[in-house]
Amino acid sequence: MLLELHVHDLALVDDVWVEFGPGLSVLTGETGAGKTVLVGALKLLLGERADATLVRSGAAEAVVEGRFDIDGHEVLVRRRVSAEGRSKCTIDGEMATVGAIAELLGPLVDLHGQHDHQALLSPGKHAGYLDRFAGIAAAEALIAYREAYAALHAVTDELATLESALADRERQADYLRFQVRDIDALGPRAGEDEALEALLPRLRFGERLTSASASAYQILRGEAGATDALSEGIAALSAASGLDPAFDGLRDRLLKLTDDVEALTAEVRDYAEGIDHDPKVLDETESRLAAIGALKRKYGPTLEDVLRTREDAQRRLAALDAGEEGLADARRRMEAAVSSLSDAGTAVAGVRDAVTNDFEAALAREARDLALPKAVFSVQRTRLPFESWSEDGPERVEFLFSSSAGDPPRPLAKIASGGEISRVMLALKGVLGVADKTPVLVFDEVDAGIGGATAIAVGERLSLLAETRQVLVVTHLAQVASFAHRQIVVFRGDHDGRAVTRTTEVEGEERVAEIARMLSGDASEASVAHARELLGRMSSR
Repeated sequence: MLLELHVHDLALVDDVWVEFGPGLSVLTGETGAGKTVLVGALKLLLGERADATLVRSGAAEAVVEGRFDIDGHEVLVRRRVSAEGRSKCTIDGEMATVGAIAELLGPLVDLHGQHDHQALLSPGKHAGYLDRFAGIAAAEALIAYREAYAALHAVTDELATLESALADRERQADYLRFQVRDIDALGPRAGEDEALEALLPRLRFGERLTSASASAYQILRGEAGATDALSEGIAALSAASGLDPAFDGLRDRLLKLTDDVEALTAEVRDYAEGIDHDPKVLDETESRLAAIGALKRKYGPTLEDVLRTREDAQRRLAALDAGEEGLADARRRMEAAVSSLSDAGTAVAGVRDAVTNDFEAALAREARDLALPKAVFSVQRTRLPFESWSEDGPERVEFLFSSSAGDPPRPLAKIASGGEISRVMLALKGVLGVADKTPVLVFDEVDAGIGGATAIAVGERLSLLAETRQVLVVTHLAQVASFAHRQIVVFRGDHDGRAVTRTTEVEGEERVAEIARMLSGDASEASVAHARELLGRMSSR
């Protein structure tokens, strides 16, 4: 549930805090007061793309915060949009991505705006609505279908590549053999370049390094050297051992130091003996490094890339050499992929078969509650040719509608009445809201194009939805607003000579006045009486 929304420096809003509660809450107010801005703020929290033009003129950034109750735990989500268009998000004070907040809040909030009418009128979206109604069964069937769909496209691409390569086999093979020969002529080993780079200093400065290490060895191990001095020190301390634990500790430390010096002395000796003074070896090493560098420039940038290029060329050569056998194998795998996709498509269609009648009936029931008592819904599903299957399944799904049982259902795009479209969308949201168990439904002017008794029916339906979930509605209709448990008025104010958006929750006489304004544009005695009557009638339902 959305508990609170804070909007700062977004469009006309300088600083607004709005609290929400369970049930039905409505946002009302004059056109242009900023109701849509508040809905836009919520969209930002749901992951909608940020736009620098949203930031209030003169402000460094816009901030939107939402406090949500998610499974009994309060969660604070914040999104900042800078004047340059950069976006920053946090969840409970921890940095997050836009994708993370969308993933967190997406299952919690279903937001319907005017653009959703266009989605409803697009048959390409209808399969998704039907699958949402089917629930987990459709989700699982679609996962399997899309995996099979992707697998078929992958093997199709592989087959096309192989056929193209085989068509130009000799030229391809010549080039691949050249790559293998070119790399094999040098025969580089993994990590060889790094090993040679590490060896170069000893080859280039061998005499100096040998002289220095030999001198160090003599100082450490020679007559009267460091090791002899340490031995004498140990002997001196041993003469009084056992008298004082602290004194014995000094002797033990000297013993350890002697062992370390002995080990270091051996390393110095081995280093000196391991240095190669041969200028020929230096030349060979530098030449090999240069040759490896040339290969890296051709096939790199790293030696691992060079070796990977050789392996890939060898593999492709094997495929080319396999010729028709490789092509036949790819074709066999393609046949298997076609069979798998066909089975998966049948499974998707089967799931849809099982729910189509229930979906049509559920929509019709919802429509009856929205003053469309004779509405007929039909889901037209047309099996597509196999080559026309898409990621959405093996068929074209389109919703058909008729407001009268005597008229044949037609595509939704051919419905003339905007009010009917609004009610169909509300019916669909009601059906899918139950199927999805979405806890928060937001409607931005879902009542467009309706009025009178139909507006009351829409208000009743929204009120019914609000019995099991939180419903937030932006409306211009007094009949819809009168059903709300909470009414928030959005209005234009003034701050430092600039127009700003303000909000206030109205109750009692203030709410009567707002409903009267919505009815007739003023607070005349007649409109106030009508408002009281409307609120009284709605509160008694």
